[in-house]
Amino acid sequence: MTWFNPCCYIQCSGLRMNRREFEASVYLRNDHLTIECILTVRRSRVSTTQFVNKIEAPPSSSITEQLAKLLEAEENADVTFSVGGETIGAHKILLAVRSPVFRAELFGPMKESKVTIEDMQPAVFRALLHFIYTDSLPDVDQNDAGESNSDLIWHLLVAADRYAVDRLKSLCESILCKNLDVETLSTTLALAYQHNCDKLKDICLEFISSSSVMDALMATDGYKDLKTTCPSALIDMFEKTLKFHKK
Repeated sequence: MTWFNPCCYIQCSGLRMNRREFEASVYLRNDHLTIECILTVRRSRVSTTQFVNKIEAPPSSSITEQLAKLLEAEENADVTFSVGGETIGAHKILLAVRSPVFRAELFGPMKESKVTIEDMQPAVFRALLHFIYTDSLPDVDQNDAGESNSDLIWHLLVAADRYAVDRLKSLCESILCKNLDVETLSTTLALAYQHNCDKLKDICLEFISSSSVMDALMATDGYKDLKTTCPSALIDMFEKTLKFHKK
């Protein structure tokens, strides 16, 4: 607030005048002066950190667990698969979203609600569906047929390639790369060639060429099968080994 006296000047909108000039001006009408003010109120910022810290974090997502239960219960399933004598229910839309092969089978011109799956074990097909629903592998050490986890991963890689579930195929490749040994090497190498798994193939050949496992490898049943099922793998194997020992 500004106090006026006869000696002071009034500043208004950039104008200066003394009292006499002011009383004679248009600003004073009937001994009344109207002053228009624009006020800006600035609030001090209040930190909410102390309140946020008291709020519990939201629970982690449970969607994968819910989808796993949906698959297990086969609730409202609209397609059934006959696999190795077992009947497994599933949901078309989920399968179609995750696999172009399933999309063609279930929504294409030849769409069916009952599908027979040939050349696949029920445990492998269930593991494939589990991944499609949850984007994760089932937590198993042995499948229903008593086979080891390595056997399941082999079959699952084949299934992933068959149904074009690329992320599952890549995941199986990574698992097999980390678990190479002499007994499983030939089978793994053959699968890598048959299903175009370049990363897995290179790792297998590197493992063979950079270690002294050739004699032990040639004594395995898998090597004997490799000679008939995938002779090109043998050629690459020997060429890789020869180049390594020439270094």
